[in-house]
Amino acid sequence: MSASAADFGGLAQGARQGGGPGGRPASHGQPGLVLRGQQIGNGALWLAAFLSGFVIREPAPYELYMLGLLVVWLAFGLKLRREFGPLIVCLMLYISGGLASMPLAREFNDALIYTVVTGFLIVTAIFYAAVLAERPDRYRMIEKGYLASSVLVAFFGIAGYFHLFPGAGFFTLYERARGTFQDPNVFGPFLALPAVLLIQRMLSASIPRLLLLAIPLGILVLGIFLSFSRGAWIVLIVASAIVYLLALVTERNPSRRLRLIVLGALGLLGVIALIGIALSIDSVAQMFQQRAKLVQSYDGARLGRFARYTLGFQMVMERPLGLGALEFNKYFPEDEHNVYLKGFTTYGWLGGTVYLLFIGWTLKRLFPLLFKQRPWTLFLHSVFGVLCAHVILSAIIDTDHWRHVYMLYGIAWGLIAADKLEQRRQGSPPMRRRPVDQAPSRRLRLGGEPVR
Repeated sequence: MSASAADFGGLAQGARQGGGPGGRPASHGQPGLVLRGQQIGNGALWLAAFLSGFVIREPAPYELYMLGLLVVWLAFGLKLRREFGPLIVCLMLYISGGLASMPLAREFNDALIYTVVTGFLIVTAIFYAAVLAERPDRYRMIEKGYLASSVLVAFFGIAGYFHLFPGAGFFTLYERARGTFQDPNVFGPFLALPAVLLIQRMLSASIPRLLLLAIPLGILVLGIFLSFSRGAWIVLIVASAIVYLLALVTERNPSRRLRLIVLGALGLLGVIALIGIALSIDSVAQMFQQRAKLVQSYDGARLGRFARYTLGFQMVMERPLGLGALEFNKYFPEDEHNVYLKGFTTYGWLGGTVYLLFIGWTLKRLFPLLFKQRPWTLFLHSVFGVLCAHVILSAIIDTDHWRHVYMLYGIAWGLIAADKLEQRRQGSPPMRRRPVDQAPSRRLRLGGEPVR
């Protein structure tokens, strides 16, 4: 049996002849079932992206839902294409390094759970890559679900910070907004992609629509600010700058380019005004003054963050298998807070080296696609900007268990694969379609593709 699915729930035959990855209408079969299958698949992806914003407890609803979704989609066929093979190979080698280092951990059960979680998140990345490679237009459902989730999550964080309703303080931690996350340092960066997507839309929006988009964007920016996460601020600034520069570089119309410059200036003034209003509140101003320092006391201490980086890399140079999962904080006061260092301590020389290779490979493959005309190019601009920002952020924080980061990996390689497949379709001669009455009998399969 071929392991391919043109659409989850696409109950129709002949997907390759008309109802395939690009979402083209089926030439025969039952169009009603095809449409219903597409709706189910789109709804499933929307919900997956939506649930990614709720991680107060573990296992989170996202894990439980994705586990079920993976089982169902695998049962009805999930095609692993060679076009996103580097994602699979690199992440499999990465987790292999973690498995090899597990026996070194003093708490084997904890190390096992940690490694299993990493493996599960890797599978989710492969899942997103597979479903987008098959039909890249599905990115819209992921985008919509992510946007809806982020605005709601940001609202909870803001409500918690200002105690807008009884019990709202639950959505804060250490007087910082955390929303529906365990940590403000994850809550803030999670909001970056939807914020950048809204900024990107505003660059080409009409005045009425621009004002409408300013409402959810204001909620997201305020949520990121109130997280008081220096990393989240960096991600938003870097990603927004990248997307804005890409918009300027790819815009050839002089009048539109001038409009972009004006909108950029107005947007910057708007953000400054929003932050200024927030800083007029004493508690916000005090926390901002504390958190806005580039180097905190715990960063530059004798065994602080930066000292641990140097000592940690010195340690792993003598240990090819690393230290084992969750072992670093047994030598030092805290965890690595550097995903590249953690690659070597937790996943050994193999995992650490492969992770660096994977990041470089991903960005290298994405970059040429930023200047191609594809339906998903603007979306890819935002993904690229946020991914680059997370690459920088990963040097000062552990991101190896952030759900949205693995979603970004999957989206990136799914669209890389989709572009490669589109090139192949454009370069290949049209297929001669066999008359329906001469077509061999086929057995239907959930997913819109026949099983011979």
